Amino acid sequence: MYLTRFRINTGRVGARKLLASPQTMHAAVMTSFAEPPAPGGNGPRVLWRLDADGNSATHLCIVSPLRPDLTHLVEQAGWPTTARWDTFDYTPFLQRLTPGDTWSFRLTANPVHSIRRNPGEPTKVTAHIGPAHQLGWLLKQQEKGGFRVSEKPPGKQLIPGHDTHDLLIHGRRQLRFAKKGNKDQVTVVAVTFDGRLHVTDPGAFRATLTRGLGRAKAYGCGLMTLAKD
Repeated sequence: MYLTRFRINTGRVGARKLLASPQTMHAAVMTSFAEPPAPGGNGPRVLWRLDADGNSATHLCIVSPLRPDLTHLVEQAGWPTTARWDTFDYTPFLQRLTPGDTWSFRLTANPVHSIRRNPGEPTKVTAHIGPAHQLGWLLKQQEKGGFRVSEKPPGKQLIPGHDTHDLLIHGRRQLRFAKKGNKDQVTVVAVTFDGRLHVTDPGAFRATLTRGLGRAKAYGCGLMTLAKD
């Protein structure tokens, strides 16, 4: 597995085209591989995410089973004469994960649930909009995902009984686009979770980090990355 980070030159026309369309960005990511991994299945997959920090820098993060070549992205959306990208061997880090490890994490995800508006109608996948429901979605992923989001002691809760987890939900984006060959618009609501977690099941957690969490993985959702706590 490999972890790659590439800074995007947002002043370039090519970069703006990529940032405006998750489909275009997905295609650009997948063409980073001579033989892209087949989608689906239970193995590791290509995951990507866009991060914008407070210094107006925008980075593309990629986790992939194969080492990517981002030459085309440097030429289209980077600094061709000075900038490259950083790729790290992710496997040794993944193998060192143990129960009880504590990490800061970032996850951009598409929190959804299935609802039935009227009896007898089929269920419909609908986005969670409010932070409380988005938090509830993340907490439901914990057991299967092999982690537990850190809880705040009562004395550190800004709103006792409500601000219960060491977590910030921000960066809500509503992505609308039409799939190729389909006139109907697709809508994806993406939010970013920044927080702290504890590893409970290293095997399941490795799957979370390499297969992604939730839906809309092709459109920049599902990738969780870690930093030292």
